[in-house]
Amino acid sequence: MKYLIFAYALITYALFGVVFVWIAAFLHNVGDLRGPASRPAVDAALINLALILLFGVVHSVMARPAFKRVWTRIIPPAAERATYVLQSSLLLGLIIWQWQPIPAVIWQVEGPAVWIFFAASALGAVIILVATFLLGHFEFVGLSQAWHNLRGTPTPPATFRTPMLYRIVRHPLQFGLLIIMVATPVMTLGHLIFVLAMALYIAIGLRFEERALLREFGAAYAAYQRDVPMLIPNPFRRSRGSVRGAP
Repeated sequence: MKYLIFAYALITYALFGVVFVWIAAFLHNVGDLRGPASRPAVDAALINLALILLFGVVHSVMARPAFKRVWTRIIPPAAERATYVLQSSLLLGLIIWQWQPIPAVIWQVEGPAVWIFFAASALGAVIILVATFLLGHFEFVGLSQAWHNLRGTPTPPATFRTPMLYRIVRHPLQFGLLIIMVATPVMTLGHLIFVLAMALYIAIGLRFEERALLREFGAAYAAYQRDVPMLIPNPFRRSRGSVRGAP
């Protein structure tokens, strides 16, 4: 069973990597990935919002401690995080696969200026990857838990740290996501709906996550909240944060 859990975690990690690249290609419509419009705009918007709602509800429910306590009575605790990553990857893949294009153009940048958008998008991707590695990339994707289970050693408990990016913004991963979503030289109405719906989900999801972190880490996290912006960095604000919970 231990080897199966570790193999399962490896497979989910590989799928996560594929979907990460796929979503980046989707957002930039590489090779006309989204295709032409096939439905009336209102119908397309409703389908797209339903897809994002499905992702948001499942993603949020599975992240709640109460759900995890019940869920880990059904599946091995060492596979819980990998399963969370799996459902995220599958539902993001479903969004890309079933997305209904609404190609009305909001803005379109051409010429050398497009490289500014591509550079910003690349920066967002780097911020996301760096943010996961700063707090334990392999724990974030569920490999660390499966590895400790394979070796028969306990998974280290969550600790408070604020390395590098976490001294600038409390949630750099989500900040990077926002950059990737917005940094496109061609913004269509369909893309804008994706951005606004996902941004709303991120804002709501972070409120729940922050409540959980406050319950877990108490006054230390409350001090961190006062000192460091939640989502958008403030370059004029001095950060004194020193703690942060592991993902």
